[in-house]
Amino acid sequence: MSYFITGTDTGVGKTLLSCALLHGFAAQGKQVTGFKPVAAGCDEHDHNEDALALRAASTLQPGYGQVNPYCFPRAVAPHLAARHVGVCIELQRILTSYHELAGQADEVVVEGAGGFLVPLNEDLTFADMARELNIPVILVVGMRLGCINHALLTMAAIEAHQLECAGWIANVLDETMPALQENIDALRERITAPLLGIVPYQASPDVKRTAQYLDLKLLEREPANE
Repeated sequence: MSYFITGTDTGVGKTLLSCALLHGFAAQGKQVTGFKPVAAGCDEHDHNEDALALRAASTLQPGYGQVNPYCFPRAVAPHLAARHVGVCIELQRILTSYHELAGQADEVVVEGAGGFLVPLNEDLTFADMARELNIPVILVVGMRLGCINHALLTMAAIEAHQLECAGWIANVLDETMPALQENIDALRERITAPLLGIVPYQASPDVKRTAQYLDLKLLEREPANE
């Protein structure tokens, strides 16, 4: 099984939660790998910090270029970062890398960049990529002021692209967020997908600790009737 991890915005904890999911799946004895199709912002070795974190959290260790086929120097929107170096992001290259990884792993965790509708190029967005991958989506909701609107708009976009939302995760970003539980309750009332976990505020986020807050049993599916 594979999952596409999206978020209500940039900086809401997609990488942390993607790594936590990988850790959780690995604890079940599964062979797992992360996949960061497009990353903006890289080091002197042309490696991206998020992609390296995903690779470190994986049980499989494919080549860096397979985990992160597109990596651009500027930490801006991916289509702008690509344009800056004269590259057009091609969906087929992403799909080829994904299928190679999916052929090796029990679980592939695919992390997007920014929010669900961030452009890849002049014509396509990450939503289009998710639809082509045809895998369930997990939504990371950054719990801070404005999160209800952002979460419901993202859910509407996921549904508009006819994708399944396997669940959502409440990641607390604001330690002093007013009415935190009421916000979570409001989202639970309006999002039909299961709440996979509530991750409390962490001044120093830790992958293994974060994984403990996730209920991966909620991702298990009933076998189809024959």
